[in-house]
Amino acid sequence: MAAEIVNPRSDSSTGDEGGSEIADPFDPAFALHRGGKMAVQATVPIRDKDDLSLAYTPGVAKVCSAIAEQPELVHDYTWKSSVVAVVTDGTAVLGLGDIGPEASLPVMEGKAILFKQFGGVDAVPIALATTDVDEIVDTVVRLAPSFGGVNLEDISAPRCFEIERRLQEKLDIPVFHDDQHGTAVVTLAALKNAARLSGRTLGELRAVISGAGAAGVAIAKFLLEAGLGDVAVTDRKGIVSRDREDLTAVKRELAEITNKAGLSGSLEDALAGADVYIGVSGGTVPEAAVASMAPGAFVFAMANPNPEVHPDVAHKYAAVVATGRSDFPNQINNVLAFPGIFAGALQVRASRITETMKIAAAEALAAVVGDELSAEYVIPSPFDERVAPAVTAAVAAAARAEGVARR
Repeated sequence: MAAEIVNPRSDSSTGDEGGSEIADPFDPAFALHRGGKMAVQATVPIRDKDDLSLAYTPGVAKVCSAIAEQPELVHDYTWKSSVVAVVTDGTAVLGLGDIGPEASLPVMEGKAILFKQFGGVDAVPIALATTDVDEIVDTVVRLAPSFGGVNLEDISAPRCFEIERRLQEKLDIPVFHDDQHGTAVVTLAALKNAARLSGRTLGELRAVISGAGAAGVAIAKFLLEAGLGDVAVTDRKGIVSRDREDLTAVKRELAEITNKAGLSGSLEDALAGADVYIGVSGGTVPEAAVASMAPGAFVFAMANPNPEVHPDVAHKYAAVVATGRSDFPNQINNVLAFPGIFAGALQVRASRITETMKIAAAEALAAVVGDELSAEYVIPSPFDERVAPAVTAAVAAAARAEGVARR
């Protein structure tokens, strides 16, 4: 008889006590998550009293005293320089929306294990029981001495912009909102390779982004920084343009730097003759609007689980098609970016993550594809072992060149 395999962190009971009928113990997703997806593991052994006296008292006192006298030693004698806080308030979790801090924890644990798996970076999920901007900023500032970086995750717009900005101003460690910048980095990498495949430059392309939330705003700004010719961003009311009087402060700023063509109207109006569609909004784009795009267009429909344009439809009109899903070619997946970006920043003890570092990450990611470039392969797989080392090295080098590295 085979021995029963029991998760040591879980209760073996399958009764109703402490559980819920909607949590199906036979569903593989629930089975995998039972007891959580991560644990704390020591890096040094404690086998006898000598080990104990070194790892804890009295040996630890020497290290504490040294750090008190020379604070920079904390990077050498604690885990600070190799650990990231993954912080959320649970207000914009995946496609689930505002589900609260407790319900966000499975995603934050998942993010933490992706950091470790793909970047060798330890991460700690921190779900906060507040949605107040001041309270979130104050809490993260008070937690910061324990961490080498902060990854903001699944915080709704427009609060996410202010939270990131204020934390970057207050802290001297990298603060990175992955929903914004991770998405932007991977999108740029895929777009650079799509342009290379078609013999065009970024400057020759006009793009349309549906969605003016965290990802849409960041992608628009980042692509323009990288040299994109023009981009129009749309929200539920149409194209974000200077003539609209209903814009938030974030969208007013966006209107000042986008839509050089001066377009107005709907998403469908913007797509007529466009070279690139980037979807980060959900919903469905009519097939007729896709058909109206320029010949040889690129369609990056990244909503999950249902892309704004189904690949079968997109392939009728587009030269390159990408989605956010793993079951289609060209998956735009943030895991291609954030582990290596943080690994590179931590490696050199960077004080922040700059635009130059993010562009370096995108270029390194695009370069992994190399001569294998094709319409079905403009972005590498997250399981390509070349990805994280390439991004890490590029980000570290960029940090040193820009003067934000401290080692």
